[in-house]
This record gives sequence, structure tokens and C-alpha cells, in this order.
Amino acid sequence: MIAGKKIIVVMPAYNAEKTLETTFREIPFDIVDDVIVVDDASRDNTSEVAKKIGIKHVIRHEKNKGYGGNQKTCYDTALDLGADIVIMVHPDYQYTPKLIPSISHLLAQELYPVVMGSRILGKGALKGGMPLYKYIFNRMLTFSQNVIIGQKLSEYHTGYRAFTKEVLLSINYHANSDDFVFDNQMLAQIFYAGFEIAEITCPTKYFDDASSINFKRSAKYGLGVLGTSFKYRFQKMGLAHYSIFKKV
Repeated sequence: MIAGKKIIVVMPAYNAEKTLETTFREIPFDIVDDVIVVDDASRDNTSEVAKKIGIKHVIRHEKNKGYGGNQKTCYDTALDLGADIVIMVHPDYQYTPKLIPSISHLLAQELYPVVMGSRILGKGALKGGMPLYKYIFNRMLTFSQNVIIGQKLSEYHTGYRAFTKEVLLSINYHANSDDFVFDNQMLAQIFYAGFEIAEITCPTKYFDDASSINFKRSAKYGLGVLGTSFKYRFQKMGLAHYSIFKKV
């Protein structure tokens, strides 16, 4: 705990047996109270590895629910366990858990309600091996989103993010997609609800066992991201009403 806040790390996992333990061992348990692993019907031994290394809360989907569907289970479970702060860490070791203390203090001291680890601040993305086409794609999408939504984030596409309980209880994340665009729908909901987002420089690693999506799915994701941004703008202008922005 920090400042009496219960901190729970959630790990949405899919075929993460090779990297889960390495990621888990870097979690600072002097401040983290619990870890939840949600195994989205992996084809490997992710659940077994999670239990073997001592993770108490291991949930396995018998049918793959997708990246967004996995996160819904993560956040629901964390809230059920009484989390005040929920930090999502991918178990593929692309992002280091060593940033958890810095992220947690920003939230626990009520400086910000949401914190994201940005690969774009500094030179972490290309230095860590992000493919050039993904970097360019990231920059183009982020620029477009900032213009449409009217914000100034350095990156909308990081998977390293943390929320206070109040944020998760205020947005209708269950109305979001079960696919990868879930992350951007959450950000649109957060901004629509009036919350601020802090960013912290985050090193990243790209290697064979790190999760990634192919070019075709990246293109589909990009279209979904732009669609979400326009939905936000139309909703703000009163030109349309979308279920993802309904109050819970």
C-alpha cells in the first residue's frame, strides 16, 4: 500500500508462459498488495506457470474473449478484491514493472487519476526495437487523435496504464470492444468523463516472445482508433450519442 491505498497489478495473459515469471519477479511487492493473472484460453501453460510461481488469483477463460474481453475480467476482479489503484502490466515483459512505484505514487497522492507509460517520450520505442513502420503508424495515429479529441498525449497506444478505482467505476468499459481498440475506447471514455491523464517515460523491449499484432490487424486497429476519436468528437458536439459514453 501507499497512503493507505490498496494496489493491485492485473496481467492480461495469452501464451505468456515464457515471460510471465520474469515479469512477475520485477513487481515491487513492498507496495503491491495483489496480482491477478487472467489467462485468455492460452494454448500453452500460462495458468500453470502463474500458479507455480505463487500468484493467488489466476483466472482462465475457457474460450478466448480477446484483449478487451480479458481486461474486462481483470478490472472486474480487481474491483471485487477492493483495489484502490489498478495497474495493468503485460506479462510478455515488454514493459518493466520497475516503474510501478513511480506510477503508484502519482495515483496514491491524488496528483492524477490515470497514469500511462509512454514509449514515445524520450527515445524508448526505437531504442527498444519497435519496428520503424509501427513507430510511424503510432505517431500518425497519435497526432490525428490529439487533433480530433483535443488532447496532447504523446501516445495513445501503450499497454502500460494505471487507474484509480474512481475512474474504473465512472466509465462504462463493459460497453467497449473485446478487441484491441478497447484501450483507445477507454481513453476516450476517460477524457469524456473529465479525468486527466499523466504520462511517464517508459523503456520498452521488442523480442520474439513479446506480444505483437500483424500488419492486417494493425490496420484494422488504426481504423477503429480513428472511429473512436470521431465518436468522441461527435458526442461532445451533441451530434450523436454512443453507448460507450453512457454513465454507469
